[in-house]
Amino acid sequence: MGKNKLGRFAENRELPNVIQPTRAEALDNFYLKGKWRSEIFKNNNPIVVELGCGKGEYSVGLAKAFPEKNFIGIDIKGARFWFGAKEAIESNLDNVVFLRTQIELLDCFFNENEVDEIWITFPDPQIKYRRTKHRMTHPEFLERYRKVLKPQGLVHLKTDSEFLHGYTLGILSGLGHEILTAHHDIYGAPEYEPNTQHLREIKTYYEELFSSKGKTITYIKFRFRQD
Repeated sequence: MGKNKLGRFAENRELPNVIQPTRAEALDNFYLKGKWRSEIFKNNNPIVVELGCGKGEYSVGLAKAFPEKNFIGIDIKGARFWFGAKEAIESNLDNVVFLRTQIELLDCFFNENEVDEIWITFPDPQIKYRRTKHRMTHPEFLERYRKVLKPQGLVHLKTDSEFLHGYTLGILSGLGHEILTAHHDIYGAPEYEPNTQHLREIKTYYEELFSSKGKTITYIKFRFRQD
């Protein structure tokens, strides 16, 4: 492990906007479950979670664009989101924090109906069949999201993978969930939905990389069916 990575891990322990519970703490009635607004953000604003936040560019970008919302970037790789945590502090953003954990433990950290929106930005498409259950829009993952989302809560998927885009549309249709927007190239078409400038203006490291190679960026917005 490089010195820079070790340094970031060490600094994360001191950053006020980074939360790094152990697995045991996550599984044992985590102290912030149901209390993110009161204990962390000190307000009653909507909570938006980014899953697999990487370097945190999207969480920070959204926090700047929507100061009336609270943002939580989640990733297991703390040395990556260190960049976002540092930028948030330097930008005096008090509406974004970062949680180091596995996405599989999502419902250990949030009560039912505690989250208003979920963003999934450029996940690994896990194309090989044996990796199907690791796709972040696999039905088992969707059920985890559904547990913590409010009724009518939104889920956003932004990806360069046409495979994952198509797979997700098929899964959502098959399960009867409501697809609100599905676009195959958000940069190659005129504005298709009001107040969506952030879809183009906020870019992750991987989005910049993929776009520079000529890959199209796709977007899906959906909500779960109400049984």
